[in-house]
Amino acid sequence: MPPKNAGKDKGGKSKDTKNNSKDGKNTNKNAKGGEKAGEASTGKVKGAQSINVRHILCEKHSKKEDALGKLREGVKFDEVAREFGEDKGRQGGSLGWKTKGSLLPEFEKAAFDLETSTTANPKWVEVKTSEGYHIIMVEGRK
Repeated sequence: MPPKNAGKDKGGKSKDTKNNSKDGKNTNKNAKGGEKAGEASTGKVKGAQSINVRHILCEKHSKKEDALGKLREGVKFDEVAREFGEDKGRQGGSLGWKTKGSLLPEFEKAAFDLETSTTANPKWVEVKTSEGYHIIMVEGRK
């Protein structure tokens, strides 16, 4: 992964926008528009200084979309990373434990804002950086 200052592009969107509540209101904090800037989600641990993160890096948008299709079909995150990832794919996309300040700014912001999940039932976010298109999931935080 290049130095954290290498990219300027920002972006990303959330995977899941489905309605999860009985009263018809969208309760998914990762859904687009579901959370105001600066507002903390209940699924996040405040003050986490490091996260255990995985990603799928694709240089081309079309390849990223193919990977997203597999994730939506229910294929495990690490299996999709091995098939589609162009960086650390042999390890299921695992980047290991990363501390604040050690990642590209747009990648770091998205990853630290994301709630934890498992490879079998991942919650992910998409981000474009100078390296390409990332699909990010977080397995743990401390």
